[in-house]
Amino acid sequence: MLKFYYNPISVNARRVWVALLEKQIPFELIKVNLDGEQFDNDFTAINPLGRIPVILDDKLRVVESLAILDYLEAKYPTPSLMPSEPSAIATVRMIETITVVELQPATIPLTASLLGLEVESQKLELAQQRVTSILQMFEELLGKQTYFAGEEFTLAEVVAGTLIPSLPLEDYPNLKALTERLAQRDSWQQTDAPPEAIEAALPNIREILQRRL
Repeated sequence: MLKFYYNPISVNARRVWVALLEKQIPFELIKVNLDGEQFDNDFTAINPLGRIPVILDDKLRVVESLAILDYLEAKYPTPSLMPSEPSAIATVRMIETITVVELQPATIPLTASLLGLEVESQKLELAQQRVTSILQMFEELLGKQTYFAGEEFTLAEVVAGTLIPSLPLEDYPNLKALTERLAQRDSWQQTDAPPEAIEAALPNIREILQRRL
């Protein structure tokens, strides 16, 4: 059975968790604590980078969430989370890449500031500008469609939809409606981190954010 190494407060792990559930792939859930356990020899033997998520499928190890999602889509194609029409594929890939490469890093200074860490004012301003630009872009791309690529749920929602709900969406009605639709899905409800888990993890979250500033 496929083994999935995760932590419930990790958005990177959550997107893989959602995909596993959406595709109804049997898997063993293995929690990795973020209090330093990710750097222990037992785990770095699995992922020398000391990061989650990781999957082990038979003898194959895959790290990094986007690579894992591509692997799952290729090996377990039904139900499909990737459209077949070229423009829709481009939209999904674009949303995935912008979310991971641009949006997620830009949220780090903002989150750190909210948690009481000291962040340079210029860095905060630039981060807010980047987040605003991306949310405006996503708002326009989504429009009044049900999902980013049309009426079918795809990896665009798996990736962006697990991060966007943590951001202020009052000025983005299309994105807000999307997050409300996603919150009704079983995969979102099963993977939603309980408040007590987040509260308990705050010291570790602050430490992780401090290393990334």
